Amino acid sequence: MWVKDILDKGTAALREARVDSPRLDAEVLLSHVLRCERVMLLKEPERRLSDSESAFFMSLVARRAAAEPIAYLTGKKEFMGLVFNVSPAVLIPRPETELLVETAAALLSGIARPVIADVGTGSGAIAVSLAFLAPGARVFAVDADPAALTVAEDNAVKHGVADRVTFAVGDLLEPLRGQVAVFDLVAANLPYIPSAAMEALPPEVRREPTAALDGGPDGLLFYRRLVPEVKRLLKRGGRLLAEIDPGQARAMSALFQAGTWSVEFRADLSGRTRVVTARLLGPQAGDETATEAGSA
Repeated sequence: MWVKDILDKGTAALREARVDSPRLDAEVLLSHVLRCERVMLLKEPERRLSDSESAFFMSLVARRAAAEPIAYLTGKKEFMGLVFNVSPAVLIPRPETELLVETAAALLSGIARPVIADVGTGSGAIAVSLAFLAPGARVFAVDADPAALTVAEDNAVKHGVADRVTFAVGDLLEPLRGQVAVFDLVAANLPYIPSAAMEALPPEVRREPTAALDGGPDGLLFYRRLVPEVKRLLKRGGRLLAEIDPGQARAMSALFQAGTWSVEFRADLSGRTRVVTARLLGPQAGDETATEAGSA
């Protein structure tokens, strides 16, 4: 079949399945099959596909029609201008998370050799992007799922930052407990969807790892565990950046002790609160060694 004809066929199938952007998705899948840019599909509408290419394309269309995320079908997703490998083992990087990375990069711009932790790194999108944007940075990335870390490690190699990103398997901050008051910034994009809301998610979102989405009864289960511990890792003046749902700002703010933290919120382009920025104001309570290290 010709490019034009099979694109029409794939678009019709996706439209019938009520996919939100049938033509765009068909073009993305066909460019993936043909290993070309989407613009080439417009330039060469009469390019003829082999039988195997046509069959492969239609198999991807069928999977997309069954609500499989397009990023899993192509194995890649763009984030911060970089193309990341993804798999069903990781949450697909989202545009709203770019606000967290942009905020972090701006806060770290005056530090020559920042030390960063990325908790719940998944595909490594945050850790790798920050290492890429801050050539002097040293990044520690943690995830509870070894399969996710395999994807993240591949992305670090892909973007030339593997020598400055250290990966560790573990629950939240557990692998970093020995590193007291050494971090300039801790980034966290932890699960924040309330458990009761999981069933209402779009079908394709429900294809992503439940453990990377379900944040417990009110969505803040993991942040409630993280906040009390993270201050021992931060230098005085260091920051915790976390992505949240817009409706969680007030409850999230209540997790930070007044007088110990200064809390601000950043909104996305649509004006919805997405990122909390918490700055550690004073010495780490009850730890003289941490106080001295944070002042160094």
